[in-house]
Amino acid sequence: MNLTELDLCGLKEAIDAGRCSALEATTAYLERIEALNPAINAYHEVYAQRALDQARLADEGHRPGPLSGLPISIKDNLCTEYGRTTCSSRMLAEFEAPYTATVVKRLEAAGAVILGKTNMDEFAMGSSSEHCAWGPVRNPWDTERGPGGSAGGAAAAAAAWLCAGGLGSDTGGSIRQPAAYCGVVGLKPTYGRVSRYGLVAFASSLDQIGPVTRSVRDSALLMNVISGHDPLDSTSSSHPVDDFLAGLEEPPARLRIGLARQYLGEGNHAAVKAAVDQAVKILSGAGAQIIEVDLPHTEYGIPTYYIVATSEASSNLARYDGVHYGHRTRNAKDLVDLYAASRAEGFGDEVKRRIMLGTYALSSGYFDAYYVRALKVRRLIRRDFDQAFENCDVLLCPTTTDPAFVAGKNADDPLSMYLNDVYTVNANLAGIPGISIPGGLAEVDGVALPVGVQLLGPMFEEARLLRIARLLEREIGLGLCPPVVSRV
Repeated sequence: MNLTELDLCGLKEAIDAGRCSALEATTAYLERIEALNPAINAYHEVYAQRALDQARLADEGHRPGPLSGLPISIKDNLCTEYGRTTCSSRMLAEFEAPYTATVVKRLEAAGAVILGKTNMDEFAMGSSSEHCAWGPVRNPWDTERGPGGSAGGAAAAAAAWLCAGGLGSDTGGSIRQPAAYCGVVGLKPTYGRVSRYGLVAFASSLDQIGPVTRSVRDSALLMNVISGHDPLDSTSSSHPVDDFLAGLEEPPARLRIGLARQYLGEGNHAAVKAAVDQAVKILSGAGAQIIEVDLPHTEYGIPTYYIVATSEASSNLARYDGVHYGHRTRNAKDLVDLYAASRAEGFGDEVKRRIMLGTYALSSGYFDAYYVRALKVRRLIRRDFDQAFENCDVLLCPTTTDPAFVAGKNADDPLSMYLNDVYTVNANLAGIPGISIPGGLAEVDGVALPVGVQLLGPMFEEARLLRIARLLEREIGLGLCPPVVSRV
């Protein structure tokens, strides 16, 4: 039995039944990481000895819980007291966090084995995982292509069987977009559903942590562990947490599926359109009522997002000045030069671009024209979703307009790169949950590439989203396996 073939729930069943040990499973993943990570660059750090020690403890019964002995990856913007937390930036190249993120504590309290930290766009700012201080991440389906971003390492690791499951963060699609590009499942929970304590902030009103997995039931399992109120996070919600695995195999009794015309334009790749059409057919066959809805402010999502997100990034990243913490230049002439040189040396080009955009939007004379106006449009976008959900239970739409693009294609055109998030950013602006699942395959230049379909729901309706996603997953039945997987 190849243990890395099993998804998270499958491996849990195997360990619980005694068909394998946690140590055997962890060893299998570490061997696979050693063999494949040089080609994919999904991991920045691997905690091999620590993982083996934790697996042994799980086998000895010292680490019980719903994730006992299961090898998990975490994105490199989640703080841990062990290893480094770099956010794939030279600014934090040697940063050792003094505390551990709440979600990581909850994983380990449930018995999980942390394999390592996955690579990402620097400070989660990007849609391609090319803006990494430690080199770009490659897509397991075609290593000439990117995996999406910013959680490209998490998605690539899950797709290439370099972990049983993982955690990422989603500020404007950073979980769902790479999940679509890599043929895995990515869930962005409702804002406040999962604690952000210990997540290095990009845009504090948008960031949310969620699972990146090979199946819907795996996402449900991880959500059971990481969800819930955290007194250490003032934005954490006390809304009751469902058992996301309970009733997962039973579709909701009444299904009203909304289709927004703004998400179904002519710009979508033929395979993306086919995936949505297939999902509509499956849901209709299951008795769902298909309802056309209107989201009139959709077109303003990208400009609104890139004002709000960059403004918050400008504020959050002001603390990295070479004095408080972070990279410090060795050749400063005076204090002003220390600040400027430390930031110039520590931050990459994309981070600098977003800091400058945000600083401009927040500057005197432009604050009302840009940031305040963006907040007003954000409220309109939220209202669009609220009105749509009065008539439907969830929205069905593409995750991306196209399959994964060739690495470097948009390197000199940041606007094209930003438009990759056109179907994902509005969920973050509205604070609603969304899930991307594999929807089909596209043939591009002789290469098969996955495309995703996305479900969006009202706040705190992750259980409903997961049940509908599971229905689609069963019927689509892809079981996607990228070519790189067969090499080991």
